[in-house]
Amino acid sequence: MWPLKAFGTTGFMVLFFLGYFGVMQNPLFTPTVMPLTIIDELIPFTPVAFGFYVSLWLYVSLPPAFLLDLRQLLGYGFWIGALCISCLTIFWVWPTTIPLFELDWAQYPTIAKIKGLDISGNACPSLHVATAVFSAAWLQHIMRCIGAPRWMAIVSWIYCLMIVWSTVALRQHVAIDALAGIAVGLIFAGLSLRPTGPGNKKANPKIGLIA
Repeated sequence: MWPLKAFGTTGFMVLFFLGYFGVMQNPLFTPTVMPLTIIDELIPFTPVAFGFYVSLWLYVSLPPAFLLDLRQLLGYGFWIGALCISCLTIFWVWPTTIPLFELDWAQYPTIAKIKGLDISGNACPSLHVATAVFSAAWLQHIMRCIGAPRWMAIVSWIYCLMIVWSTVALRQHVAIDALAGIAVGLIFAGLSLRPTGPGNKKANPKIGLIA
């Protein structure tokens, strides 16, 4: 189903960004500044984290790429869509932003360009983190179903944590945003992968996935 996955994933991301920028430009209220915690003090600003940050778009494309069953693929699309819509609703009703950090962003033009796109912030919960955690949970599910070595799932979760870390290390989010994003990702992953959820009734003999 590569044509469906290629155009479907691209179309999904286009619709997401239309909604995302629409919410940023039309917040209901003045954005609330999220507070800093000791976690933020322990994580220094790290420009090299940029690679992990932007790799999210590849990482979130992996779970649907590995699904061969249409019903489960649609189920995955429904739940990742529900996650995004829920966060966008929160951003619209309760807009948030991060504090101003005393950094010379002119020295980091690429990072500054990304920051310039976040007009109102849309900080909490971190949608970047939520989708990374959701994807990691689905990748673990897929690997378990096909009997992949355990270390592959461990590596996937470590990479997911690096993406989470990058959101704070680049000062795109504060720790509270990231923790809230982790919670959202785990909640929606749990709902989508529950025994009675989409894709949990019979085995697909091709790859051992739940069809």
